[in-house]
Amino acid sequence: MAIDKRPARVAAMFDAIAARYDFLNHLLSAGFDRHWRSRAILSLQLTGREAIVDVCTGTADVAMAAVSASPGAAHVLGVDFSGEMLRLGAAKIRRLGKTNRISLARGDATRLPAATASMEAATVAFGIRNVEKPERGLAEMYRVLRPGGRLAILEFSIPTAALIRAVYLPYFRYVLPRIGRLVSGHGPAYSYLPASVGSFIPPDVMLDLLRACGFRESKAIPLTFGIVTLYTAEK
Repeated sequence: MAIDKRPARVAAMFDAIAARYDFLNHLLSAGFDRHWRSRAILSLQLTGREAIVDVCTGTADVAMAAVSASPGAAHVLGVDFSGEMLRLGAAKIRRLGKTNRISLARGDATRLPAATASMEAATVAFGIRNVEKPERGLAEMYRVLRPGGRLAILEFSIPTAALIRAVYLPYFRYVLPRIGRLVSGHGPAYSYLPASVGSFIPPDVMLDLLRACGFRESKAIPLTFGIVTLYTAEK
């Protein structure tokens, strides 16, 4: 069954769960979400001079990780269509004292508010599967990257090892949604999560899309037994 990924619907869903979003990310991933973000930032091979666009930035965790790395990005533009997520992200950025290095903008992943060839890197963490037409989001990131610019995408995936699947899938399909509903008070959002992951394109198809958009050196790197995939590529 097709999943409704119309931007207005998905944005409203994230607005509704924003207050508990960070807490649930840490809880449901057993803290691995920080490690995954660090791996993504490390793959960009930052020098301290880069401008980065962080697509589907949410509450800006990737943006903050990028400027806090050593060396970190010179500036990050975080883009998201959820106003409430951006509001919470802006508060976190102020507390971190990074308002001069991180800007947030409300916008769509398929129409980024950035000039062509203006960015040295692009990131998106657990958001590309929420884009109604992911190939358009990938093409838009390609557009804003300068030649030689790097891309890092984190996305959930289904483990291929039989033993890992046998342990992980019952948790992901039944336990995680129940915890999410209890903590957030929003049942549909945490039913949407496993449904959207289960219906999302597999890594080999994602690599095909990246190549079709013009990216080179595309790689799919499994993390944490394959429950997450880090996609890297270059313009």
